[in-house]
Amino acid sequence: MTERFDQGPWAQAGVQTVQPGVHRVPLPLPNDGLHAVNVYLLEDPGDDGGIVMIDGGWAIPEARKALEQAMAAIGHDLGDISHILVTHVHRDHYTQAVELRRLLGSRVYLGAGERPGLEMLGRLRSDRPEGSLATLRRAGAAELADLVRAMDHGGYDPSVWELPDRWLGTGTLRLGGRELRVVPTPGHTKGHVVYLDERRGLLFAGDHVLPHITPSIGFELAEPGGRPLADYLDSLRLMTRYADTRLLPAHGPVSDSTHVRVAELLTHHDDRLAKSLTALDDGTLDAHAVARRLGWTRRQLPFAELSAFNQMLAVNETAAHLDVLVLRGRATVAHADGVDRYTRVR
Repeated sequence: MTERFDQGPWAQAGVQTVQPGVHRVPLPLPNDGLHAVNVYLLEDPGDDGGIVMIDGGWAIPEARKALEQAMAAIGHDLGDISHILVTHVHRDHYTQAVELRRLLGSRVYLGAGERPGLEMLGRLRSDRPEGSLATLRRAGAAELADLVRAMDHGGYDPSVWELPDRWLGTGTLRLGGRELRVVPTPGHTKGHVVYLDERRGLLFAGDHVLPHITPSIGFELAEPGGRPLADYLDSLRLMTRYADTRLLPAHGPVSDSTHVRVAELLTHHDDRLAKSLTALDDGTLDAHAVARRLGWTRRQLPFAELSAFNQMLAVNETAAHLDVLVLRGRATVAHADGVDRYTRVR
């Protein structure tokens, strides 16, 4: 789950040149959990002279100003941004991309798996995470769902939730002199994608592989469905089928090996699965009850000490782990009165 962590120098304003023509720019966020989101500026190695941007940031004035300063620092202005490739539809990645398109005429690309959530948001005209709230109710946490639903989620602004110019599936993008492989990586969201530059050994990983924290699983605007943790674990293993790359994440510093971090994340989820299974020794429980028996964040905080929003993430992730235990034959699930209850297989 997302947690507050030592931001370190990676979140400080400025430009880090990862390699010639590839620049990491942290843009500020208006919250306490994560202070910044990395966007990446890719200069065209061909003759076009344009900029391809990976992820857009949150549509706030501070982020726009930081981006303008970063562009100037590498000898460009905002008008040079030709394409914005977004990893997923969460606000801190998508909304400024739409705003920049309106301002500059840039083209915005997004994974096709995000289409149901974005279209549902347009129908509901609310940016409440309805999918995650439905999962809370299925997990036996109806009161928490009502509490989170009543929270201020920033206010729905249709101008920053428009559809992209192009929906992306698996394939290769050729933009000027640069070639990027689009790899769908469902888990954090259904339509999350990463962008792999195989020639230069770089993975623009969005929130799929993060160096310091584990991304929340299945935090959806759309209807819940599927098995988000099973999808996420498969998506992690998929990364090891490609040659190892430098990891360029959306939150945290650039690191040398995607494969090393993927192995750490798989180990973490093995540990959480084991602890979730042990919690079922207490009997037949819903996901809310199991979540209250586990420690949270790297500090192993009690569930009761988490904010309501982070309690939602914790319960949703617990439900995802329990569903994987069912898929693996380690637990069974029974649905009654709108709630799933799990029992350990002996």
